[in-house]
Amino acid sequence: MLTGRLSRHHHRWLTDHAVGDTVLLPGTAFLELALVAAEQTGCAGVDELTLEVPLALPASGGVPIQVRVDAADEDGRRPITVHAQADAPDGPWRRHAAGVLATAGAAGAELTAWPPADATAVALDDFYQRAAADGFRYGPAFQGLRAAWRRGDEVYAEVALPGSEHPNAGSYLVHPALLDAAVQAVRAGAVVDETVVDRLPFAFSGVTVHAAGATGLRVRLRRAGATGSASTSPTRRARRSPPSRPWRCDRSPPPT
Repeated sequence: MLTGRLSRHHHRWLTDHAVGDTVLLPGTAFLELALVAAEQTGCAGVDELTLEVPLALPASGGVPIQVRVDAADEDGRRPITVHAQADAPDGPWRRHAAGVLATAGAAGAELTAWPPADATAVALDDFYQRAAADGFRYGPAFQGLRAAWRRGDEVYAEVALPGSEHPNAGSYLVHPALLDAAVQAVRAGAVVDETVVDRLPFAFSGVTVHAAGATGLRVRLRRAGATGSASTSPTRRARRSPPSRPWRCDRSPPPT
């Protein structure tokens, strides 16, 4: 069991991700929790993770979180669930995400020819203003999209954490705000239809981390069926040694 407490005091970037007036835990934070659980249970990454219910964060205090990883099946895959106790300190635990951890990871991508010679630059001047007009309020920590290019059904992008978050990058495998900025490139490049572009990400599959603690990424996103797939390559301060964690493992009973 992986346990922790989400608090605006300890994770100040949390307040920078809101839909309308509601601060929501980004999907990339659920993914980070799953990746940490994979690392601590000897798995290679996240085979799949689906966000079932949004987690709204309170204006003050914190939210207890529990991540449960079950025993491996005959193929070594482990079911995972994420619960939170958001309503009250003694309230019920609610399941917010579920998925499966993988035994084998995907190969990494080297995005060295940058940007691709035949890609066309995408204008980002008013990207965050347009997102805000559509109800997606990204604060400074989540305004990490720096440049983007389009080539057919592919989008290439550069994303970076603001300087204020650089000291915290090593506490995560991939800082959720940095990975969220990578996902934003889907909207910026318009590689999927508008009904998808205007939604927050709710499902991830085939996620493997090859280097931790990055403060910047090069991103390649391509259309795969009705959704898409992404590759990232760290550009700054990436390392392979295990970072410190704002979470801990214990043998607490599972939420009911």
